[in-house]
Amino acid sequence: MLRLLSLKFGRVYRCGKFLFVAALFVILLMNTHNLFASFQRNELTDRRFIGLNKCPACFGTSWCRKFMNGQVSFETWGRLRILDFFNVKNVYFAQYGEPREGTRRVVLKRLGSNQELADIDQKICKRATGRPRCDLIQAMYKTEFARLNGDVRLLTPEVVEGWSDLVHCPSQRLLDRLVRRYAETKDSGSFLLKNLKDTERMQLLMTLAFNPEPLVLQSFPSDEGWPFAKYLGACGRVVAVNYVGEELWSFYNAPWEKRVDLAKQLMDIAEQLTNNDFDFALYLLDVSFDNFAVGPRDGKVIVVDAENVIVADKRLIRQNKPENYDVWYESRFEDCDKEACLSFSKDALCSRVTVDHNYYAICQNLLSRYATWRGITGGLLHDPPADVLKDGRLEALLDECAKPQKRYGRFQAAKELREYLTQLSNSVR
Repeated sequence: MLRLLSLKFGRVYRCGKFLFVAALFVILLMNTHNLFASFQRNELTDRRFIGLNKCPACFGTSWCRKFMNGQVSFETWGRLRILDFFNVKNVYFAQYGEPREGTRRVVLKRLGSNQELADIDQKICKRATGRPRCDLIQAMYKTEFARLNGDVRLLTPEVVEGWSDLVHCPSQRLLDRLVRRYAETKDSGSFLLKNLKDTERMQLLMTLAFNPEPLVLQSFPSDEGWPFAKYLGACGRVVAVNYVGEELWSFYNAPWEKRVDLAKQLMDIAEQLTNNDFDFALYLLDVSFDNFAVGPRDGKVIVVDAENVIVADKRLIRQNKPENYDVWYESRFEDCDKEACLSFSKDALCSRVTVDHNYYAICQNLLSRYATWRGITGGLLHDPPADVLKDGRLEALLDECAKPQKRYGRFQAAKELREYLTQLSNSVR
């Protein structure tokens, strides 16, 4: 009896094993293309890989010659397509070489995950045909991106308002700046939209609608002192920016004097983006340790993710005088169970002259004890030296900056915090 049972179980086991192998074979057969594709190499000369075949539904072509000539090449891991599964943000490191300048490290971005890029295609198709799938290139010529043709002299606020964070409340002065500084054209320098070629115009508008980060970097360039990575160029749906350095998170446990210097720079960035001679307020809506990097030589802090930035024109606000425009706007502290939370009203940011949003974002998400990232709470200025801890001033200023107890307390706390960090920085040198 026992032998009979064992024979039956043996047959069942062999049958199950056979079915498992057969099922595995069928799955592999059905996914042969994907399996082989995963072992292919990523090549910057592959038009499909870089999305050049989708232009003018792309971000530009100014660096295509460099890509095709082999002047830009992936570093080791970026070449392996099988590792793209882990590269959710589609950010690659590469080497760029010029005959006279040698090679240097650059960052290549697709400006979105694979799903987000697929969504772009669907949105374009739906705008043009009402269907999620279509001939993308033909569809572009049936969208609003093409209707703004050479007969349209200027890019105006009523046309693009609300397309993205960058133009949530655009002024004509801002739009003229975007067009004049557009880097994906040989004839940059004119604010007239009609001076762009049809394809260039469509690329600019698509970038503005789907991911305006390149336009932020071009319009507020690092060469003029703005705290953003330097824009280099684009080919298809890949843009190249200057490599800044390691992300801010890498310095979370750096020596105290280094963290104090970084904190001071972060508060300086908040001040510069809020109050500057150009009367443009740039409000950072996505503030986390991953969105800042630190230069290896100069130790300079730079914003490396500028997709979610609102630009408010203070001159226009003063001119139009919306309701409560001259009343100081205080951001509300957000106590949530997620990392890098921020609470804000886009409409309020666009209609007030004096706003504390950037101070609030930096203090809450990066510096104070409320800052949480990758499961760790405490902020960049955690575990201060005994004398600083005993003094209590730093903790009080950080708390008031993140979660003010007094009306307009954050404005004063931010000012005093910048001054105090300067003193601490000078005292530890």
